[in-house]
Amino acid sequence: MSNKKDRINPLDVAMRQVDIAAERLKLDLGVREKIKQTKRELIVHFPVKMDDGSVKIFTGYRVQHNMTRGPGKGGIRYHPDVDLDEVKALAMWMTWKAAVVNIPFGGAKGGVQCDPKSMSLWELENMTRRFTWEIAFLIGPDQDIPAPDVYTNPQVMAWIMDTYSILKGYTVHGVVTGKPLELGGSLGRFEATGKGVFITAQEATRHLNIPIEGARVVVQGCGNVGGIAAQYFDRAGAKVIAISDSRGGIYNKNGLNVSAVLDCKKRYSCLITPEARAGVEITNEELLELGCDILIPAALENQITHKNAPKIKTKIIAEGANGPTTPEADEILYDRGIFVVPDILANAGGVTVSYFEWAQNLQELLWSEEEISDRLTRIMRKSFAEVLNISQRDKVDMRTAALMLGIGRVAEATKLRGIYP
Repeated sequence: MSNKKDRINPLDVAMRQVDIAAERLKLDLGVREKIKQTKRELIVHFPVKMDDGSVKIFTGYRVQHNMTRGPGKGGIRYHPDVDLDEVKALAMWMTWKAAVVNIPFGGAKGGVQCDPKSMSLWELENMTRRFTWEIAFLIGPDQDIPAPDVYTNPQVMAWIMDTYSILKGYTVHGVVTGKPLELGGSLGRFEATGKGVFITAQEATRHLNIPIEGARVVVQGCGNVGGIAAQYFDRAGAKVIAISDSRGGIYNKNGLNVSAVLDCKKRYSCLITPEARAGVEITNEELLELGCDILIPAALENQITHKNAPKIKTKIIAEGANGPTTPEADEILYDRGIFVVPDILANAGGVTVSYFEWAQNLQELLWSEEEISDRLTRIMRKSFAEVLNISQRDKVDMRTAALMLGIGRVAEATKLRGIYP
């Protein structure tokens, strides 16, 4: 668990980002203040019966930031450090992310303060179902659609869908996305975020004339985002030289056997075994400073700061995590000529395919994996081109350009809808 005293408040970062983009866009002060504020914030404290018979009180959050462009959309995370400011920041970033890829969602986010690694499957199910009961009046296919996030997965979404459906009296597939296929999930959803990171990083290599084949890739995080992205880079002929989890990483300058490393993680909850090809154990801090062509921070927020940004030795950063780079670090990276594909663009593949899943549920359709892959690729490439165009036109970094695109679309929708009464 991280030391909260040393943590950078992600909400402060998110607010600063809005101010920077709003100045560039010359937004009206009233519109600026409206889009910075959350629409709703719910904090719940609820009891859960544990395996030993004791009752433990958990704290959970659901925040709806802005729903001007559509129902709220955003994941639910289980983590010891979850707090209200973090959830508010993540909900805000979801608003801009959905707008950047131009899908009809607003931004929302949720979380429960817990240590899922120390809990049994039974305890996780009990906690999930009770949390769902607490927030059920806020969520729904036309109101707010949760999805997996840090330490949540399709099984957790299945429990949420089932609990919500019991409360409604009928099955409601569209209340969550990222569900198992057997319960109305979408083909291509599991790998969507990692694939989106790969697509946008690949677009960056094309822009910078860097061959993807043989490119050295470093990945922080080996979950649904980092692990999937690593596999896509490996298949494309890139050389994944380092990868990590929350406890540390493994490095081999000649390239890792990605499949073996990820299989090791899946089977043994560790990255290093004899069959996973020889590698040197390194810390996450050391991993971020390795010499490479593409760096993928796909863990948690605030990993690249003013302290380590001068030591980053890469050509491209594609942000698989939400908020991994602080504003101070952004300035340093931009001045050093490092091309950053920001989170609200790079990891938008997840919310894009979540939109596909939601649309299929509402229409009772099932799209093929090929159709979903083609649609995702087109949207990610188009969004990258739009952000790059703003970056070059206004001579700003890619994050500012992405924020200008997303915030601009939300601001325009706000003006069109007006204020009632």
